[in-house]
Amino acid sequence: MDSLSRDQEIGERIRRARLAMNMSQQELSTKANISLPHISEIENGKKSMKLQTFIRIIEALQVSADSILRADVPGVNQIYQNEFSAMVADCTPKEIEALQRIVLELKQTMRANKTSE
Repeated sequence: MDSLSRDQEIGERIRRARLAMNMSQQELSTKANISLPHISEIENGKKSMKLQTFIRIIEALQVSADSILRADVPGVNQIYQNEFSAMVADCTPKEIEALQRIVLELKQTMRANKTSE
């Protein structure tokens, strides 16, 4: 995300968190009591947020502020690991094995693309 502005980075993290929760923009809008167009503008990095808006969004998404604001902070890595563990907690061993293969392939692709930039 190096070429993105801070607002775009934060908006993208909010979008990813929302999608991970299988939540639509409309659902987030309702839960956070923020207009749908404003949610869209935030996710697209077109608008900065006031602190109160940010708090309502992270509370609606049930995510840590750190995971949205500072994804590169070492302590946030543990949050991601815990969230990943929670996602696979109800998976069968076969499902976990399949997910591990997918994640490994994705990780290798991401790192290969990063080195070629």
